[in-house]
Amino acid sequence: MQRTQHTIISSVLALAVLAVISTAVAAEKSPPATDHSALMVYRDDAGEPRPVDSPAEWEIRRRQILKGIEEAMGPLPNRSDLPPLDVRIIDQTKADAFHRLKISFLTEGSDRVPAYLFVPSDLKQGQRRPAMLALHQTVTQGKEEPAGIRGSANLDYGLELAERGYVVLVPDYPSFGEYQYDFTADAYASGSMKGIFNHMRGVDLLVSRPEVDAARIGVIGHSLGGHNAMFVGAFDPRMKVIVSSCGWTPFHDYYGGKIAGWTSDRYMPRLRDAYGLDPDRVPFDFYEVVAAFAPRAFFSNSPLGDTNFDYRGVQKAEREARRVYNLLGAEDKFKVVYPDAPHDFPPQVREEAYAFIDQVLGYQPD
Repeated sequence: MQRTQHTIISSVLALAVLAVISTAVAAEKSPPATDHSALMVYRDDAGEPRPVDSPAEWEIRRRQILKGIEEAMGPLPNRSDLPPLDVRIIDQTKADAFHRLKISFLTEGSDRVPAYLFVPSDLKQGQRRPAMLALHQTVTQGKEEPAGIRGSANLDYGLELAERGYVVLVPDYPSFGEYQYDFTADAYASGSMKGIFNHMRGVDLLVSRPEVDAARIGVIGHSLGGHNAMFVGAFDPRMKVIVSSCGWTPFHDYYGGKIAGWTSDRYMPRLRDAYGLDPDRVPFDFYEVVAAFAPRAFFSNSPLGDTNFDYRGVQKAEREARRVYNLLGAEDKFKVVYPDAPHDFPPQVREEAYAFIDQVLGYQPD
């Protein structure tokens, strides 16, 4: 009887020891949770962390960032066999500084994007100008607000850039303005990726225009348009300057980590369905989105009174992203301003953003 008890106790102890050893081995083999703020670390082919000490190593890290974004948003569709843009002019208006064309253009299949296209009226024969994609916030009128037709005067940045002499494309985001769209009926995992694809098609349109210098293109937006400007900027290297007003903060700083606001069909449902609304499980963060622009230019308007996107999170991300810009010798291409203002794009900040765009794109307005 004693021998039997001893055998049982020994077996239990042995199993316990094996369990501890197995747990330790599993923990050793499992990669640690990703710290998205650790921008200067990439994963090698074996999944081991390595320091980013060179531009080549940063490019590896950048590719890993884009992969993480695609895990949350779904893959960027293949762009190798795109249909013609089939631009249709619906209406046009002439002003002193520009011609405003109301158009639609084809993205894929039968999907057409309504938009305004501003073309400078003082162009000389053969002259090419820099161009901007101007993206609207969450408003029912969509493109009409940045086009200066209806909405807040502080968000007329599409109109104001056109008055400065830029070619400007102002599209509707799916389900806003005149763009009727059913997110549940498409093949996309997120509205955010559909937005990226559409906005890249918008850049295709700008590049196709004889008035546009394809080497001088940028994007600007506020709120919804602010983070959409960032998302397309991360994937489209043709964007030489990205301007985001009230568009971002790291997920842990978005309403204290309560990220449900990002999970509608217009955004990223996987943040709820695949990652359980846990910022620690989301496979990317805005630290990385900002860093992915480098060495291209980025301007952020992050007001102290923005109750959507906490400026304190922006400050943390700014510090980390500056390390990447410094590595690439592009310190002057990254600017963040923190005005004492609410969730808005005040006149003095817009002027500062326009001057930044002018400098980056090498343009001097009349």
